Amino acid sequence: MFRLRVKVTANTPLITDRTYSMSKKQTLNADDKALFSQLMAGTKKLTQDTILHKPVRKPGRELPVKRMISEQMDNSHYFSDEFQPLLSAEGPMRYVRSDVSHYELKKLRRGDYTPEIFLDLHGLTQNQAKQELGALIAACRREHIFCASVMHGYGKHVLKQQTPLWLAQHPHVMAFHQAPKMFGGDAALLVLIEVEEWQPPELP
Repeated sequence: MFRLRVKVTANTPLITDRTYSMSKKQTLNADDKALFSQLMAGTKKLTQDTILHKPVRKPGRELPVKRMISEQMDNSHYFSDEFQPLLSAEGPMRYVRSDVSHYELKKLRRGDYTPEIFLDLHGLTQNQAKQELGALIAACRREHIFCASVMHGYGKHVLKQQTPLWLAQHPHVMAFHQAPKMFGGDAALLVLIEVEEWQPPELP
């Protein structure tokens, strides 16, 4: 129900207030249409120019779950509990791949590289830790992140002992070193991951 009020002027025929009851099926009769046309004479249709409708931006495509799981499994299968790589038992925990300069170890030890991603293995089982390490390496290669921090915890528990042995088996791990104190110290490792066309960054 709506009420139509018409302003009376010298040139407008006198009409009384009328109340129109309209439904979806009802239409204006010829007299009403003629009256409406007379009232609307000389008016101009307004252009909607006050709101700018920006096109909706589609969200970025996410990596398919199956592909992420595949990458994780591909990287974690390198971690064997039967194979024991030879790592130095003297001094801080460290490793460098045979084709990588030992100078990279020095830069890791000094904290010249700042990790862009951190992985905390606290509370995980060995199988879970392997999967998380595999996912970490896959993410680093996918996102071109060359330095990561892996936190295995203090003491003599299994993950602290096994994490360096697993990492040393992976072909895309270039080097790792016990983290500087500011990045976890004895409870963590700084890891250099090989990404496509990786070159040591220039230091300031």
